[in-house]
Amino acid sequence: MKSFFSKVLARYVVYKTEKWTSDPLKTQSKILKSLVKKAENTDFGKKHHFNKIQSYEDFKKYVPISDYEGLKEYLLKAKDGEKDILWPGLPLYMSKTSGTTSGAKYIPLTKESLPYHIQAARNAILHYIYHSKNSAFVDGKMIFLQGSPELDKNAKVPVGRLSGIVAHYVPNYLQSNRLPTFETNCIEDWEKKVDAIVEETKKEKMTLISGIPPWVQMYFERLIEKSDKNAIKDIFPGFSLFIYGGVNYEPYKQSMKSLIGKEIDSIELYPASEGFIAYQDNYKEKGMLLLLNSGIYYEFVEASKFFEKNPPRINISEVKLDVNYVLILSTNAGLWGYNIGDTVKFVSLNPYRIIVSGRIKHFTSAFGEHVIAEEVEAAISHASKITKTEVVEFHLAPQVSPKNNELPYHEWFIEFKTPPLEQKFKEELEKKMNDLNPYYKDLIYGKILQPLKITAIKSGGFNAYMKSQGKLGGQNKLPRLANDRKIADQLSLLSI
Repeated sequence: MKSFFSKVLARYVVYKTEKWTSDPLKTQSKILKSLVKKAENTDFGKKHHFNKIQSYEDFKKYVPISDYEGLKEYLLKAKDGEKDILWPGLPLYMSKTSGTTSGAKYIPLTKESLPYHIQAARNAILHYIYHSKNSAFVDGKMIFLQGSPELDKNAKVPVGRLSGIVAHYVPNYLQSNRLPTFETNCIEDWEKKVDAIVEETKKEKMTLISGIPPWVQMYFERLIEKSDKNAIKDIFPGFSLFIYGGVNYEPYKQSMKSLIGKEIDSIELYPASEGFIAYQDNYKEKGMLLLLNSGIYYEFVEASKFFEKNPPRINISEVKLDVNYVLILSTNAGLWGYNIGDTVKFVSLNPYRIIVSGRIKHFTSAFGEHVIAEEVEAAISHASKITKTEVVEFHLAPQVSPKNNELPYHEWFIEFKTPPLEQKFKEELEKKMNDLNPYYKDLIYGKILQPLKITAIKSGGFNAYMKSQGKLGGQNKLPRLANDRKIADQLSLLSI
């Protein structure tokens, strides 16, 4: 029954999507007008002259680009129970996230914004059903590796992790299929939680598995350890759909394919506490559909110009293919001109589809090379494929002051699942980096830098590092790039 009705609903949802994607500029224009009108009498709206905003040019004039620190004063007032600060009334929840620069951050979820988080996750699955004709998995068991659903209700506004908050709103028709149990989901220690999930799921008929790739990988490894099987396909023969988000899947693809033991379909999501931004609307197409009708107004700043004084801001009407943009959001949760910290590239303009190319603050440029996440991830994927090597995780940091009067270099900390052909892997990694980043290539050929060096990290080393930082599991992600050696020095202690 679920399988049949999901196909009917899938056709309807795809029809609705095609309707708004047919006129994206009008869709976004309506969103901006609605957001400004709704928030006109808030503290932020009054201070930033929302009553004078009649166009996008007006909006840019009165609303500056901001980050968490820029809105922190407003956000903490809302968290403490003050009404009409950034958005009318009080937020329903404050989503707690781990910031890399600001410590804990609190992002509002409102009665207007929360439904879009639920709808987008559902619609991503329905788009997959429509395009693949595969709906059998909805009758099996589904697992969503996520944060604890427990909420701190002592504050004026309940506080929790986004994935945990959303877990309270899973539709009833999915509840009977959904794992793990509420009790297991509430376990805070990630390793204990994974072990408990393994026990709950190892004899179930799992058909859909969702989560951030490194943590799903850890779950798969534990499953295989606890069974007499060699691959996930033997434990879950019906497993047919993997849903992921949070990090680029490419560097994990080889390892995951090996663990699963077969090719399976996958779809990518781009959820954030600030809003559900995009999902892969067609699993056969590259990129994720930018959700222009979900209560978010999008702006973009070219990443190469972002650190200039007053960098130019554009909306969806002016974006171009294959340009790195810093993503700026204004939302129906009360975020205004908000720099989410991510960079994106458009891979299609009809419809508007994006890939996440990295973080604006996560890059390596100790020598002016400005190496970004997209480049290092592509290089790792290339070297892994050529040498048939499986990489678990990696981190890149500059070595500015090596010993023995050596030239400086990029040091790659890599945890390998399978031993690499050492010299060949290094050569392919270096070759790809030279191809992808001309500044890096010039530094190598100009003898400013020597070729990269690899430091192999012992098995489980990256998880050990994350555990030492109190960030093992959940939605936590390791920065793959750094301009200093804070992470590198810790990883050096875990080298082989």
